[in-house]
This record gives sequence, C-alpha cells and structure tokens, in this order.
Amino acid sequence: MKETLSHKPSAPMVNGFDSARLCSLPERERRMIERRQMLLGPSYRLFYENPVHVTTAKGVWLYGPDGEAYLDAYNNVPSVGHCHPHVVEAISYQASQLNTHTRYLNEQILSYSERLLATFPAELDRVMYTCTGSEAVDLALRLARHYTGGTGIIITENAYHGVTASAAEISPLLGNSVPLGQHVLTVPAPDTYRANGRDVGAALADDVAKAIGHMRRRGITPAAFIADSIFSSDGVFADPPGFLKPVVDVLKKAGVLYIADEVQPGFGRLGTNMWGFARHEIVPDIVVVGKPMGNGMPIAAAIVKPDIQECFGRDIRYFNTFGASNVSLAAASAVLDVIENENLMQNARKAGDYLCAGMRSLKEAFASIGDVRGSGLFLGLEFLRNQDSREPDSALALKVVSKLRDRRVLISASGLNGNVLKIRPPLPFSRENADMLLNALQDALVETEREGWNSGR
Repeated sequence: MKETLSHKPSAPMVNGFDSARLCSLPERERRMIERRQMLLGPSYRLFYENPVHVTTAKGVWLYGPDGEAYLDAYNNVPSVGHCHPHVVEAISYQASQLNTHTRYLNEQILSYSERLLATFPAELDRVMYTCTGSEAVDLALRLARHYTGGTGIIITENAYHGVTASAAEISPLLGNSVPLGQHVLTVPAPDTYRANGRDVGAALADDVAKAIGHMRRRGITPAAFIADSIFSSDGVFADPPGFLKPVVDVLKKAGVLYIADEVQPGFGRLGTNMWGFARHEIVPDIVVVGKPMGNGMPIAAAIVKPDIQECFGRDIRYFNTFGASNVSLAAASAVLDVIENENLMQNARKAGDYLCAGMRSLKEAFASIGDVRGSGLFLGLEFLRNQDSREPDSALALKVVSKLRDRRVLISASGLNGNVLKIRPPLPFSRENADMLLNALQDALVETEREGWNSGR
C-alpha cells in the first residue's frame, strides 16, 4: 500500500512524440504539428517518435494521406472496427430523424437500456448515461460516496480512470503534476509474473484490507475500490480467473463498494465474457463503460445495483444533456448488433489465442521477452533487461513500438515502467492481421538485436 504523497514522479507520456525532434520530420507533418502547438497548446500530445498522419479508416486499418495503410492493433474505442457500415448507417439515419435529450418520452432509450442490462447479472438492473467514460467514472464516485457516506477511494498504483477532476485524482498514470486526491490510497497491481508463487488474489485482498484500515485510522470513511478489470495501465493482468473474489469478500465485510471499470475490457474484448469482471465470477456494485459502447460516439454509462441508484436518486437530481442522445443510442444499438451478428466475442477469443500463442513462440526465441499475458484481444508482452532479475526494459519496449510503427503496425506501451506492449485492436482483428503483427514484431526484435539493444541481457 502507498499513501497519496508517495506515487511516482511526473514523467513524459509513454510513447509520446518529443517536440525536440520536430525539425527531423517531413515539411507537411512539421507544419501541421507547429499549427497544433499554436492552436491546441502543450497539453495535447502525439504518439510515436514519428507521428502518424491519418485521413481515413476502415475495419482494422487506418490510412494516411498518400494511401498508406496502418494495421491498428491498439485502438479499442472503434470496438467493432473503424467506420463499420452498419454503425455508420444507424448514425446517419437517426441524425435525419431525431437527436435530443432524455427529458422527453421516447422508446429508443428504453429498448436499448433493456438490451444493455440483459448482458449484465440480474443484480445490476439500473443504468445512468453519460457522454464519456470519464464522466461515467465521475458519476460512479458520486454514487459510491453518497451511498456509503464515505470519501476514501482505493486504486491500483498505476491506474488510469479518466480526465475529469474526480477521475484524474484517482489516475496516478497521469503523473505527479496531477496529484491524487487527499482521500485516495494506492495498492500494488496483481502482478502474477512477479508474485514469486504468492496468490495474487490473496495479496490484493490483503493490501485492500490494509488500505481500508489505514483510512479508518485517519478518520476517513472508505467508499469504494475501483479497478479496470484487465488492469491495463498497470501492465495487463488477467489471470488466474477468479483472483478478484477475495477482494470482493473484503469489501463486502467492510461495507465498501466495488466499482468495475469496463471502459477498456468490456463489450466482449476478453473473449470469454461480455464483461471483464465476469471472468472472475464476481458481481460489482457499479460498472462503468465508455465510448467503445458506441464505436467512438459520445455515449457511456454507469450500471448500478438498484439500492445504490435509489439512494442517490431520492436525494440528487441527475441529468446529462446529451448523454444517451438519440444518435448516440443508435450507434450503441448498432454496436450490439455487430457484436452479436458477427460473433465478435468469439473472434476475440480465437484471434487472441492465436496471437498470444505466436507471441509465446517469439518469447522462446528472444531473451528480452519476459512474459506474454492477457485474454482475448487484450494482450501484454513484457520486455526485460535480465531474465533472472526481471528488471524492466522500458527503452526496448518503446524502441519496438517505434519500429512497429515504421512497419505500419500501431500499438503502444503500458505498465508502471512502460515496458509492456499493450495490444488491443478492434474486435474484427483476424488471424491474418495477427500474422502481420507477429511478422513485424519478429522483424523489429531481430533489428533491435542487430543494433545491440539486447547485449548484456
């Protein structure tokens, strides 16, 4: 467990473009970046040593201004693929009919809500809509604090949950310049690779119990533990299924709520279940989902147990002007159509298993790869400087990300040390796409060895 003041110091964004390299870029892109800096300011960051310029997209592909194709193995928001024709048609038609807020009676929000809630356990039977995942997290925190009367929030030590004020203060990934809230405590992520045989579920439950006790000794009433169900920014930790059960037991005994952040692992991405928490056979008190819900359209939600929502609703009026607008609902409904009709959850499992097996074969050939892990189409590959000490190799991870970009395969990195490749492509990603990624990854690793990156490992 770590207190608020002990989280990691501020650092540049993982896989972020360094503006000091501006002069090395082609004139067209250099001038665009100069305009970005003047118009948008320094908070807006670009990916990659050599930023990617895109103009169109389709399926798992992004296309540049000269027709060059990039394989997208990173963007989870267009969950059913970029510009999916069924989603595009649904958005276009609805925009021609009606697009307004939820204070008028309309069948659309009712039918979609019934359909969405049918994918959740029966205990979760209320939905509250927002425009973004950050807003949904913000709402979930309000619900938890109102229901419990507490203020304390427990998170993992490299978590990311959003960019609103409330979500940012529980997102240590953002760095020291975005301080954690005064009533926020962090616990280590469930890292099976470095557990030395210890049960990660028992360890996490013990750390959460200590955090609850620590809060109470300081006069803070704990309200909730919130976790991304794949621990994506912590380094992608999925296994063993069920390791979250002991945590839920601790929380229930303490009267603390469990918030499952499904913005990244949800909507069938993990291949085994519609929702990441279901792999652990648990039922959270609140679930938050984000823009993958509408393939990038501004729609998100908090799904809530009824007693929590009733307690909040009796005392507090909630309204989000265009959360669940008609056009966004049309997109969200079309996304469910595509997931079901194109068997995308099954595809995530099959394509993900194939990709994972391929990366494990590469692990046997390259000493720099320490671990391959994940579920479905959410995978992590960890780079090390030394297999015995398991010292992270952040520089190599970023170099491989850059070399893949040069081969027009787009991924990024995550983890407390930025040494884990984070692979989460759109759900239609195929075995053929996986082969392209694996071939590019192998070529990139061979090239890094040739350049001497692996010497001494």
